[in-house]
This record gives sequence, structure tokens and C-alpha cells, in this order.
Amino acid sequence: MASKEDVLAAFVNSDKPLKSAEVAAQLGVEKPEVDKAIKALKAEGKLVSPKVCFYTAA
Repeated sequence: MASKEDVLAAFVNSDKPLKSAEVAAQLGVEKPEVDKAIKALKAEGKLVSPKVCFYTAA
């Protein structure tokens, strides 16, 4: 199971915006788990979406 911290770390350590499927593959978890974490992180203001379906750390 991917924690919000693991998902956020994947975005922080990336030099480019990522799709949720890329993070899921990197963490070895299912995409719906990452989507749930992304939704929570966006609500907390820790992630932003520079273009559709891509996310990066705020």
C-alpha cells in the first residue's frame, strides 16, 4: 500500500511532472491507490497539476 508520504516523495524526487500510472509503477502499487493519495495531497496543497493528468510537488 502506498502512503501519501511515499507518493509525495516520488513527486519531490522527480525533475519533471509525472502521471499517476508512472508513480504507481515506480512504487510497485496499484494505480487507484496512487490516485487516492494524489487527491488527498492536492486537497492539502502539496501537489499541483501543471497540465491535465500530470502532477508535481507544490
